[in-house]
Amino acid sequence: MFGIIRPCRHRMSEGLAASWLAHLCGLCLALRDGHGQFARIATNYDGLIVSVLVEAQSAPTADLRRTAGPCPLRGMRTAPVAMGEGAGLAAAVSLVLASAKMRDHIEDADGAYGRRPVALAARGVARRWDRAGARTGEGLGFDTAVLLDAVGRQSGIEAAAGPGTPLLTVTEPTETATAAAFGHTAVLTGRPGNRAALEEAGRLFGRLAHLLDAVEDLAADTRSGAWNPLIATGTDLAEARRLCDDALHGVRLALRDADFACSAAGKLVHNLLVHELGRSVDRAFGTGGCTHLAAPGAPADLSPADLSPTGSGNPYGPGNPYGPGQSPYGPGQSPYGPGTGSPQDPSGRGSSVPGGHGFPGGFPPPEPPRRRGLMMGCLVYTGMCCTCQLCCREHNDAWSGRRRDSWCDASGCECWDCCDCCQCCDC
Repeated sequence: MFGIIRPCRHRMSEGLAASWLAHLCGLCLALRDGHGQFARIATNYDGLIVSVLVEAQSAPTADLRRTAGPCPLRGMRTAPVAMGEGAGLAAAVSLVLASAKMRDHIEDADGAYGRRPVALAARGVARRWDRAGARTGEGLGFDTAVLLDAVGRQSGIEAAAGPGTPLLTVTEPTETATAAAFGHTAVLTGRPGNRAALEEAGRLFGRLAHLLDAVEDLAADTRSGAWNPLIATGTDLAEARRLCDDALHGVRLALRDADFACSAAGKLVHNLLVHELGRSVDRAFGTGGCTHLAAPGAPADLSPADLSPTGSGNPYGPGNPYGPGQSPYGPGQSPYGPGTGSPQDPSGRGSSVPGGHGFPGGFPPPEPPRRRGLMMGCLVYTGMCCTCQLCCREHNDAWSGRRRDSWCDASGCECWDCCDCCQCCDC
């Protein structure tokens, strides 16, 4: 599964965790029932937010949930899952998002997608998912053409982008698509007064999704030479972080203007789009962590300053640990290739960012684990599922390689940060 919001169950109360899982399973089953078993691989963490928004604006009724049968991914347990128009809309959006992501991999020739037979087969799957998403959306009054148009415009915008191009020009298609999906939840639930606020929240969420994906892929794209909006537009991480923080603030303000009928689902909306979205930003920029992953006796969400012996923000001590004028990429080299410097300094003779190397503080972002392609990840995921690694032990994510808790682990703490921005936190 993919998506920028990946909440840790150690930070969520039992009720919120169960509700989140109900929407995740509801999305998965809606994809299966409407489009076949294979479509379930389009399940993603961000798509289920659409289902949560629909439920939050609906009057609480018994028909919002049904009991699903045992599933290997839940340790062969039954569970209540979300159903209805919210899950259907989330399925339609997820199919179109997955097809767009697949086309992006094909265009970049990532991994197995660089092989012609695989690329041809993937294009066929993407076309089928586009049509399936359009059929499902039409039944709910949602025209997926706005999503497909955004996907179609993205490649042209990327081709025209260069140094000096505003970064928000590149993120605009994603913002437009997510704004349409979020806004339609107000139409489905008969709450037109919420539409403007949710469209604004969706637009900013789309901006964050695009920016965080670029930040997380920066190191890998630098090595491979793949297109990355930060490199192409000459935007440094400090400016990217500023844009992310502004978008986070905007999402919070937009949610204040929305009226949610279901208080329980409203709490989950706030938890995902305020708390967890903020943690996604911290995770992408390497400025936060999860409580249960911290070393014994260490504080939960460590910042760079916490790791520094001098409190300077450098975990290696004061100054450049590689020596004057040196970098982790070799003497006088930058992560953008020999002699190329940074986006801010193409000549490679100096950096406009204090500390050198083209990154705030002089250091590149944390290098993420190598990612598997879609097909190989599915094979590994299937093997882990059949051997019960997913539900019975800690494991590495089949696609991203990140460490995950077992799905049946209920031993973690059930606390999460309080905030004073609304009355959503039952602490």
